[in-house]
Amino acid sequence: MAAARRPVRDPTRPVYVISVAATLVSAHPRTLRIYEDEGLVCPARTPSNIRLYSEEDIRRILWIRHLTRDRGVNLAGVRTLFELEERLGARILEALYDEGTRGRGAKAGRKQEADE
Repeated sequence: MAAARRPVRDPTRPVYVISVAATLVSAHPRTLRIYEDEGLVCPARTPSNIRLYSEEDIRRILWIRHLTRDRGVNLAGVRTLFELEERLGARILEALYDEGTRGRGAKAGRKQEADE
């Protein structure tokens, strides 16, 4: 008997209500509303005006959280980075993230060597 295949998930399909999206990104629902007010995310709306977030929206919110919490960028700076990325068509945020994780890895390695 052949196993039933699951349909491929569409990352653009809005499926998460705000409370679930907030839980997924470890944020308060009000934070997601602020991101929307600032124009950083644009969740879909149901006919009854309920916000629905897609996988892409969740990923974008995780980027916003990383930039604001780990990199010290304010929301205006995040908006500028997103606009630059759109204009240039380049993945500058991924490069910034990679640079940050490499830097942390190098610091951890130096600390480990110093401890030995």
